[in-house]
This record gives sequence, structure tokens and C-alpha cells, in this order.
Amino acid sequence: MTVSTIDPTCALVVIDLQKGLAGLAPASVIEGASRLAGAFRQRGLPVVLVNVTGGPAGRTEFPPAGAGRPLPPDFAELIDELDAAPTDIRVTKRRVSAFHDTGLDTHLRDLGVTQLVLAGVATGSGVESTARSGRDHGYHVVVAADAVSDPDEAVHRHSVERIFPKIAETATVDEIVSLLHER
Repeated sequence: MTVSTIDPTCALVVIDLQKGLAGLAPASVIEGASRLAGAFRQRGLPVVLVNVTGGPAGRTEFPPAGAGRPLPPDFAELIDELDAAPTDIRVTKRRVSAFHDTGLDTHLRDLGVTQLVLAGVATGSGVESTARSGRDHGYHVVVAADAVSDPDEAVHRHSVERIFPKIAETATVDEIVSLLHER
């Protein structure tokens, strides 16, 4: 399903497009997230830039790459292509979802936000977890399908084709920007 509408109080949430994870995102995803951020800012809509500085405790069968090694000093710095603005909301997470223990829901509620557009990495991890949490918090969720990526193409396809249609609407960056222009 493609996005049906953009609410008057919509926010963009860009997940984990930071220097330490930028290699997970092809140039087209970075360009799409940057375009969305510019379009949201131009219309005075909130832009939330999320970075991650750690992960949840607990054993898994597939530990994250680099587990147990110190992170590079610039790991959590947002990528320059996002052109972060002083008006952007910054959220640092230490879990998979951008909602868990970050105050994101409070920021969004204070602004009257009813809808989220998601972009970033990784599709089957941070993006999907944030989409699920956003829906659980009562937001209309839209995933910019061409502005998300995952290092595992099968996981990416599964999230976009099977999971997101059950919990969100999906659209391309062009479709979202077009709807923003119609507002």
C-alpha cells in the first residue's frame, strides 16, 4: 500500500545515519533521507535525527559486528549529508527502537505529531523496531521504502514486503515529497 496522506502534524525520523554505520546505507538511501529532511524543514515540520551509541544486553545467536571492540570516536556522529539544522530534534538511543528510553514519544506528543515518516538503517532492525514502537504508541507510520537499507538484502525485502504493510504504509521518497508539496 502506498501512503494515503501526509498529516498536518507529521514528523520525519531518520534512524542511525551516522558515521559508524554509514557503510550500511547506499548513496541512494542517504540522498533520499537528505531530500526528505530538506522537504520537511522547508515546510516547518519536525525532523528527528537519531543516532545509536550502544545496544541492549543479552545473548543472541548473531552478535552484532564489532561486538566487544571499542567504537571509533566518531561512530555516533551524524553524517554530513543530513545537513543537520539547529531546529532538528536529536535523539540518542542505546537500544534498537528510537522510542525505548529516549523521550522521543514525549517530544513528538508535545509537538502534536500524529504521523511519522521513517528513513535510515537498518531496515530489519532499527527501522522496523521503531516502526513497530511508533504504531504501538498510536502514530500513523510511513516507511520511505527507498530511503531504508539493510546489510542483508533478504531481511530488507522481508521487512518492506511482509512486515511494513502490516504495521505501516510505504512510499517512495518522491511520493512523500509530492504529498508534502500538496499540503
